[in-house]
Amino acid sequence: MTKMIFITAAATVALIATTALTKAEPVRLKMVSSFPSSQPLLGEAGVKFAETVSKISGGDVEVRFYEPGALVPALEVLDAVSAGAAEAAWTQSGYWAGKDVAFALFSAIPFGPDASAYSAWMFYGGGQDFVNKNLYAPLGVHSLVCGVSPPETSGWFREEIKSIEDMVGLRMRFYGLGAQVMQKLGVDTQLLPGGEIYPALERGTIDATEYSMPAVDEAAGFYQLAKYNYFPGWHQQSTLQALLINLETWNGMTDSQRLTLETACMATYTSMLAEGEAINGQALTRLRDEHGVNIRNWTPEQLAVFQSSWLEVAEELRAQSPIFDQAWGEYQTFKESYDVWKSNAYLPADIGE
Repeated sequence: MTKMIFITAAATVALIATTALTKAEPVRLKMVSSFPSSQPLLGEAGVKFAETVSKISGGDVEVRFYEPGALVPALEVLDAVSAGAAEAAWTQSGYWAGKDVAFALFSAIPFGPDASAYSAWMFYGGGQDFVNKNLYAPLGVHSLVCGVSPPETSGWFREEIKSIEDMVGLRMRFYGLGAQVMQKLGVDTQLLPGGEIYPALERGTIDATEYSMPAVDEAAGFYQLAKYNYFPGWHQQSTLQALLINLETWNGMTDSQRLTLETACMATYTSMLAEGEAINGQALTRLRDEHGVNIRNWTPEQLAVFQSSWLEVAEELRAQSPIFDQAWGEYQTFKESYDVWKSNAYLPADIGE
């Protein structure tokens, strides 16, 4: 009996020792950002995400937010994660259209889905799996949809735009697939990170800009240099936030650690959507009433020009990028099914509260 007790005790000690040896080490992620922490919603959400992960994991996963430029420039965070210079990045996929224009479909689609429909496609319609398999994994990166922005404004101009032709020749900061549409309409577009837009507008390097929603644009001070702000943001009815993680780092995590990040991203998506909808009415009112901004709306005829130009661009991009072609086809298949639901379940746009 004594011998059996000794053997059992020894086995228990061995089991505890083995468990201790095989217990996963806490994960520490340096998260570089394309958005400064001071920026309403876009940057602030990255800081909150990092804090949320650390708290809900009890320290098993810790994320440290790094400002744009602290480790790498804002538009080089993907390369940093791919190379392993940073374990993670807080960004948007549309910034990588130069690598393959298909990336932009997973950030914002002109005349595309609102936040509800976009999340349906990405989380449950195959969108997130597609972008990882076809675009991020070959670069050694894993992505998670980790937030969303509500509709953006479609431009800040120094002078009133009375016709589409008034924009021909303007040098304008523009993002994503919408920039391709503007180029087709004769606008000279360029992509700048948020922190470089105001100085460029002030120096006259650009004549006009779009960037984000009213709350973000107000904080950026664009109203000091341009007094005409146009709506709706046909190019970005919703914009997805992406968390990028070095693929080797992701694969080395436990299921629990990966689930922590996935859960925190889902929570951040919901939080950003709710906060964005809550703060922009107030910001737009301040821009109009306190800052003297002229709020303008594109006419139905002008929107029709933007939309027809976008459909032409989409066909051109399908011919240029096989991955874009495949992703566009999968999105259209999802949209056909979703529209059956949407057209029956939701009130028409011209009927509301």
